[in-house]
Amino acid sequence: MTRHARNCTAGAVYTYHEKKKDATASGYGTNTQRVGKDSVKDFDCCCLTLQPCRNPVITKNGYLFDKEAILEYVLTKKKEYARKLKEYEKQKQQEEEKSHEKTANEELQKLQNFLKGEKNIVSRSQIRQDESASSVSNMCNGKDKILPSFWIPSKTPEAKERVLQKPDKTIYCPISGKPLKIKDLVPIKFTEVKDPDDRKSLIVKQARYMCPITHDILSNSVPCAVIKTSGDVVTMECVEKIIKKDWINPLDGTKLSETDIIPLQRGGTGYAAVNDHLEGKYERPVLQA
Repeated sequence: MTRHARNCTAGAVYTYHEKKKDATASGYGTNTQRVGKDSVKDFDCCCLTLQPCRNPVITKNGYLFDKEAILEYVLTKKKEYARKLKEYEKQKQQEEEKSHEKTANEELQKLQNFLKGEKNIVSRSQIRQDESASSVSNMCNGKDKILPSFWIPSKTPEAKERVLQKPDKTIYCPISGKPLKIKDLVPIKFTEVKDPDDRKSLIVKQARYMCPITHDILSNSVPCAVIKTSGDVVTMECVEKIIKKDWINPLDGTKLSETDIIPLQRGGTGYAAVNDHLEGKYERPVLQA
């Protein structure tokens, strides 16, 4: 293939490159683009707000949240549960009322059938009752309750009522989808890099935090973990080489166990070896022949 083969217009074959170029220009077909490093959140950013955490807390699965954001999320889910539960109870009460009303109508129908069958004793009041029971009006015998309203969509003869299920009271993590409880959130603390020559703001700095034991700079490319007892963020290398030797916290000398180490979920580096989902797709209409 020559240098200018992709720009050649004298070929008799409609190449893949030309097809892709025309599809991009036409506005049809799904656009796929690889997510770069600048589009992935940093390791110290909240999974909800995607901003650096002011009061960072971590779940037992290692997902980092800002305390204000995750509490607001939990309160929103609780309000949503209360609203759904109220709708469910209202529908359940309506079904019970309909069931009682249906039972009363059936008993009334049985009574009317019994009175119609009794032909030995006939009175004027019974005759009037039979005449009203055999009326063709759609407002008697409880038919006014099922009168269709064509101007209300939910009461049209073709519309079916939506059956609500009892809502789930459990609150799930917005990232992992596992049950989330406020008492399971662990407050953590990052150790800032103390550089007297660097007077930039903390958000602007590229090297913001470090491991308090090894003084290694923390970033998305460095696997990190949280010590549950003290809340300090250290590198996984420090955990493997120092902490796991005798299971003692070098910062305060307390005893540790394997459950006290929570691996911190990283935001990503842009490389396929670290992240699984690094493609962004924008679906557009498909051009059909």
